[in-house]
Amino acid sequence: MQIEKRTAAVALLVMVGLMAGGCNRSDDTATSPAATGTSPAATATSPAQTAPNTAANAQLPTGHPQMPQAPRPEVMEGKLQVDQKQKFTHYRVGDRNVKAIFADDKVMWIGTSGGVIRYDTRDDSFKVYDAGNGLLSNGAFFVGKIKGRIAVGTYGGGLSLLQDDGVHWKNYNIPDGVGDPFVYGVIEAKNGDIWIATWSGVNRVRGGALDDPSKWDLFTVENTHGGLPNDWVYGVAEGKNGDIWLGTEGGMARFAGGKWSNWNHAKGVGAPYEKVKSAITFKNDPGRLSEHHAQQKKDMGLEGVDIAYNPNYIISMVVANDGQVWAGTWGGGLSRFDGKRWTTYTTQEGLPGNHVFMLHKDLDGQIWIGTNKGLALWQNGKFKVMTRRDGLLADNVFAMTTTPGGGKWIGSYGGVALLRPAK
Repeated sequence: MQIEKRTAAVALLVMVGLMAGGCNRSDDTATSPAATGTSPAATATSPAQTAPNTAANAQLPTGHPQMPQAPRPEVMEGKLQVDQKQKFTHYRVGDRNVKAIFADDKVMWIGTSGGVIRYDTRDDSFKVYDAGNGLLSNGAFFVGKIKGRIAVGTYGGGLSLLQDDGVHWKNYNIPDGVGDPFVYGVIEAKNGDIWIATWSGVNRVRGGALDDPSKWDLFTVENTHGGLPNDWVYGVAEGKNGDIWLGTEGGMARFAGGKWSNWNHAKGVGAPYEKVKSAITFKNDPGRLSEHHAQQKKDMGLEGVDIAYNPNYIISMVVANDGQVWAGTWGGGLSRFDGKRWTTYTTQEGLPGNHVFMLHKDLDGQIWIGTNKGLALWQNGKFKVMTRRDGLLADNVFAMTTTPGGGKWIGSYGGVALLRPAK
């Protein structure tokens, strides 16, 4: 698969259900993967930082990121007019980040910081789901499929599963066993267990029995005796042998055979500060914004670092078909584990940016890397880079999926770029 060069004008469409007066700016600076943002950020912000939400935020535990607040769309469903002959299409969603994209056959599910969009590519119809029609929060970190149903992991509203009628949602939150209302990732393992990555540890639901409280486990730093290196769990994936991999704010963890292993910067994850400091221009230090992030920096001895850098901070991850584990860090580049040691790649090795917001494995097993400075394809030991010049909506890439027909759906601040395959 080759990366297409831009040869045709980009067709510009507005997904009216999410505009509600939002701006149409594509911004090539880095914004937080989790920030809602009422305007494009000129500096990088923490993946856990979001815009304030009034009453709902008052009920959150101390130190949590804030739930997003955005005006409800004036149009919640309708149809778009799409020129399928165009090589690129931009779907704009206003002042929102696109955090997750999932292809359910011909239906695309797009998780944003202001609602989840169901977009049917067969007739170009769309419908918006948010806290006004079933979800417990407007913001979505994760969209996928669990137990045959569309599942959404939200900012502050727990886990929601769409019911068979396509209208109602079954919500799971702290009273049901979820470790925390902020849900960053969910997988259904081959043995039937469901794993839920949250702000306060990781849940395992044995046998996928979500409605049986006795089947819920919660793993934390405390009850794993440090096996889980940090309670903030941002990603979860299953390895080749059924082992469970977790990306946390304190490094990578593996749960295999009932035992825990972990790796942090001291064990090879992420590039050293001296290697990347000249390439990081973002001065928005998460440690200034919350005690939680400040403590993480102190634990690493990074109190004197005033830029967006923390190599222990894993904000994306994926397991390749060959079993190698890829981890994206907050300013420390991209790390790959071959089962024995970690190898790290930065802008010096061709990576477009050292903040790795997204990792995606396509249907051919190829690894795609979304950064603050563009999208890269790992191919034959090198990075092939795409930016706005090649059709992206913006250079900050937070989400991606690929379809059987070869289409690439790429989420950024402000919307989604669909890059159609060359005929």
